[in-house]
Amino acid sequence: MLSNKMLEELNKQLNYEIYSAYLYVAMENYFQEKNLEGFANFFKVQTQEELAHARIFYEYIYRMGGKVTLYPIEKPEENFGSILDLFKKALSHEKTVTERIYKLVDIAIEDKDHATNAFLQWFVNEQVEEEESFQRLVDKLELIGDNIQPIFMLDAELAQRTFVLPAPLAQGQQ
Repeated sequence: MLSNKMLEELNKQLNYEIYSAYLYVAMENYFQEKNLEGFANFFKVQTQEELAHARIFYEYIYRMGGKVTLYPIEKPEENFGSILDLFKKALSHEKTVTERIYKLVDIAIEDKDHATNAFLQWFVNEQVEEEESFQRLVDKLELIGDNIQPIFMLDAELAQRTFVLPAPLAQGQQ
């Protein structure tokens, strides 16, 4: 059974994952408008991942006997400046998500909620991957600068990204 505090925070995180998807749709749109389909694809996949993360929280809340609460989703930023600025904002956003996940882990530990702590460890590991991925892209973009040819090369590379159903959802479908 989830404590009231844990249930409230899990619901907030579920909603924040939906906000994250909304933010990444705005970033996808930025690249669509610039005809950089590979970059747009990167954020399309990122959107799918965030919605899958929200689904994982949704299912966990119900599995633990809780009730999902949906909140209004804030309108995301739409003016990002440069490609590098956009990726720096995305990296900062992922760092915020990491802080939020760590807060949930802290609450689980405080509540001696071992099941939720174990559940959250997948997200802890996921956030390491997310931050690393965005940091690598920021580093590449800093090296590229304003050189258009490497931008097109990176666009082609990012076009290859595909969505993979996260393990917690894939396992649930077996």
